Amino acid sequence: MADIEDEDGEGGRRYRAPALEKGIDILELLAAETEPVTLTGIVTRLGRSHGELFRMVQVLEFRGYIEQEAGSDGYRLTDRLFSLGMQQPRTRNLIEIALPVMRQLSLSVGQACHLALHTLGEMVVVARMESSEQLGFSVRVGYRRPLHQAASGVVLYAFQPEDVRQRWEALFDPALGAKELAEFRAHADEVRERSVELTPSRFVAGVTDISAPVMRGGAAAAALTVPYLKKLLPSVSRSDTAKEVQAAAERISAQLVEGDSRP
Repeated sequence: MADIEDEDGEGGRRYRAPALEKGIDILELLAAETEPVTLTGIVTRLGRSHGELFRMVQVLEFRGYIEQEAGSDGYRLTDRLFSLGMQQPRTRNLIEIALPVMRQLSLSVGQACHLALHTLGEMVVVARMESSEQLGFSVRVGYRRPLHQAASGVVLYAFQPEDVRQRWEALFDPALGAKELAEFRAHADEVRERSVELTPSRFVAGVTDISAPVMRGGAAAAALTVPYLKKLLPSVSRSDTAKEVQAAAERISAQLVEGDSRP
């Protein structure tokens, strides 16, 4: 317990655990990087000494939270933290319920689909189902975007009470300007009114994102989304796909309510 300090400063925080905080600093640094970072780079960016962080990096690597890039001295995050989050009973139960419905949805519309949750002002994909046909567009598990940049994110935000919306807005990084935030809020209200988002992808030409909320306790627990790829051969229309996505999201929601009500 020698590395736990008792204090009332720094935002009214009572306790500090320096060793733990160093480890968290390393994880947060690597989480924000697109390229591996060497130990020297970690030391420099965190403004600490080599001796302070060397053992911490070694322990995090041994425990499987970070790994060294093959053929280089750089470190990157593994998916261990993500896997731990997915093991939470409520999240695991949601995914277990959703996957069979997502499989049927994919078969019905001939498109891939994915399930996204909110995390720290972003949407993150936690499950996906490939297209039942040879041609399709899918998003990998772990893919994330700021809420305001993705159909799933807008849907997750749209179906939240006002206090939750405000908490999520405070997590946007970078923060939205007043005009941009007002436009995002107005758009979310429109999505809530029609119960489905149907919009051209902001990142892939020829793809229309169709998303509907999976409800739990009066708020969106997840967003079910089909990245609709327009095909030249006869296929299910966008409007009919939107109806299928809504119906699938409602089936998942109903099963969640049943599961939550069981003793």
